[in-house]
Order: sequence, then C-alpha cells, then structure tokens
Amino acid sequence: MYCPFCHNEQSRVIDSRVIDSGTSIRRRRECAACKGRFTTIEKAVLSVVKRNGLAEPFSRDKLIRGVKRACQGRDVSDDALKKLAQEVEETVRSHGSSQVNANDIGLAILEPLRDLDEVAYLRFASVYKSFESADDFESEIRLMRRRDRDSF
Repeated sequence: MYCPFCHNEQSRVIDSRVIDSGTSIRRRRECAACKGRFTTIEKAVLSVVKRNGLAEPFSRDKLIRGVKRACQGRDVSDDALKKLAQEVEETVRSHGSSQVNANDIGLAILEPLRDLDEVAYLRFASVYKSFESADDFESEIRLMRRRDRDSF
C-alpha cells in the first residue's frame, strides 16, 4: 500500500474495524516515512459468472433492479429490497467462493422473495425458470401451496 502523501510503500496498521455488515475491513494506516495517516478499505471481491462464461463483479444494485422489476406495482418498500439483497449476498458469500454462478444468485433470490411477496416471486420465477405457459404458473402455485401446508 503506497502512502498517498509521499508514495512510500511501507506503512503500518494502527486500527482495523469490520464494516458493511462484515463484508469489508477499514484500516487506519501510518506511513513509515512521513508519518502521514490514511485509511484503506478492503473488500472481498465476489465475481458473478454469467451464462456466457464472462465474469463481472457482484452488484447489489443490479440485484435490486432485477427484483424491483418483479415487484413493480406491488407494495414492497426500497428498504425491504435492500434487506433482501443483503440476505442474498450473505447467502452466496457464505459458500466461501470468490466466484458464484448467476444461476446460484437466482436460486438465492427465490425463497426470500417468496417470503416478501408471492406475486413478485411468481413474476421473478416465471422469468428465471422460463415459464412457457399458464400451466407453468399453475404448477408453481401448487408447489407454493404445498410448501405452505408443509411448513405448518
């Protein structure tokens, strides 16, 4: 880490704190040469491998935008979407890999979205699972009802 003041490569960590719900570490550093103090933030990088094989950085905002489309016209708050996105990110990060398939993110979205709003869940699932007919919707609704009965 280079000092932003004198560009010396040597610095020491004075303080470290976990931030952003444990996904980042904030470090206060002191330059060994000029004694200037500066802050660095270290974040574990999570890459999403798309269907075409290309990887891109995970984006909570992109996840929220996708789920927001399914929630259009529904009474779902932005805070609820942010909470869902955080839950999904924590789920995919908990697997311990620095790369995750886009498909796994879709799977991680389904259950919390179902708990949040069933209509939004059906909309999202219809795209994610490539529904082709009303029969696909009926099958998914039957599965939802069966899960509801089994959970009680």
